[in-house]
Amino acid sequence: MNKELTAKLAPGHSTCAGCGIPAIVRTVLGATDDPVVVVNATGCLEVTSTLYPYSAWKVPWIHNAFENAAATAAGVNAAVKSLRKKNKISVNKKIKIVVFGGDGGTYDIGLQSLSGALERQHDFLYVCYDNGAYMNTGGQRSGATPYGADTETTPAGKNSFGKTEKRKDLMSIVIAHHIKYAAQANVSYLPDLAKKAKKALEMEGPRFLLVLQPCTNLWKFPTSQYVNIGKLATETNFWPLWEYEDRKYKINWATEDPKVLPEFLKTQGRFKHLFKPGNEKVIAEMQKEVDENWKKLVNLAEV
Repeated sequence: MNKELTAKLAPGHSTCAGCGIPAIVRTVLGATDDPVVVVNATGCLEVTSTLYPYSAWKVPWIHNAFENAAATAAGVNAAVKSLRKKNKISVNKKIKIVVFGGDGGTYDIGLQSLSGALERQHDFLYVCYDNGAYMNTGGQRSGATPYGADTETTPAGKNSFGKTEKRKDLMSIVIAHHIKYAAQANVSYLPDLAKKAKKALEMEGPRFLLVLQPCTNLWKFPTSQYVNIGKLATETNFWPLWEYEDRKYKINWATEDPKVLPEFLKTQGRFKHLFKPGNEKVIAEMQKEVDENWKKLVNLAEV
């Protein structure tokens, strides 16, 4: 990792072995040379990067509760405008406001705050690192948890096959706020993430990045495998790479021969129960959902 990427987040944080969150942060922040203010919702990133009395952050950083990161970013945006009017910040000095939040603080607890800030068209980039559950508090299900997954609050067993609800379609919710740019990325495809972050950071107004972040703890896979499992998520069309810009959809990665979803599921302990006799219908339903979502995306990109 070169100095430009490590300068804003120092080594020495306490993220788990095999965690891709630091790579996401460094890639996003490394996509601009402008001054950056980071707003950070409570979650894995916050608790592992600010172990009192230490901090891994080398930029101005604000900690928020789960529910109000976007509101704080809106406040920072308003403060920058006020300081410009008072000539305390040059109009030529670009200041980037970047929010980092997990899926718990974005899909669920912080959704109202995010919606308000997007609707008011505040100038900031929101980055959600999506690991599919409340990892910071023990692995409870979230709105991002896939159908069929075994979590602490949707345990698989004799009476259940895991989570019975489908994942929340957060990207469609965000896009419905008439923002200029939103993109889905994956920590296993850092060049793609870097391009999207650079594009987003060069724009004004609200922008949104949703980044897949495989979690070794709840997903239950060896710490050396997060990149390979992240790639399988995209290769099976479970997690397509795409972007929305000026009302147009663009698919960034595709194959004419996608792998079947079980290739992705079988790599993780949270889905191992689905491969026992009697759960074939669950996997079939999951594959159907992936195929339907991919077809919908293709249709949107062809319009």
